[in-house]
Amino acid sequence: MTTTIQILWGSVLLGLCSLIQIFLLLAAVQLMRLAARHLKDIHGMLRMSILASGAFAAVVLGHTIQVWLWAGSFVYLGALPDIASAIYFSLVTYTTVGYGDVTVGPAFRVFAAMASVTGVLNFGLSTAFLVGLFGRMLRGFEH
Repeated sequence: MTTTIQILWGSVLLGLCSLIQIFLLLAAVQLMRLAARHLKDIHGMLRMSILASGAFAAVVLGHTIQVWLWAGSFVYLGALPDIASAIYFSLVTYTTVGYGDVTVGPAFRVFAAMASVTGVLNFGLSTAFLVGLFGRMLRGFEH
């Protein structure tokens, strides 16, 4: 793939992954509001733990789906030979660990770098979400 095509398809996948993460975070907020009404009789700390665990699960689910999408893309495009290698490569690339023991060829390096950009952006989004959520929950706990 040319560099331009790698950037194009990497950007498309980055956008799709970001939409998935945003959707899951917004869905988690709605589910937490619904769950909070049903858990109103449960003690404050236990209630907060249950709700925070649900939000954390949504964050993890979103990142897991994204790693699988990148892995599937690497296999589909022929950048990596099998799904096991692709999942491993996608995970270490998405998290920007980048061990380097599994790599893609020159025709896919820029595309693979877009997986890192996806991880950085969506981990930032998830971190902001969790910090905001915990801040809000703790303010509610104090009152």
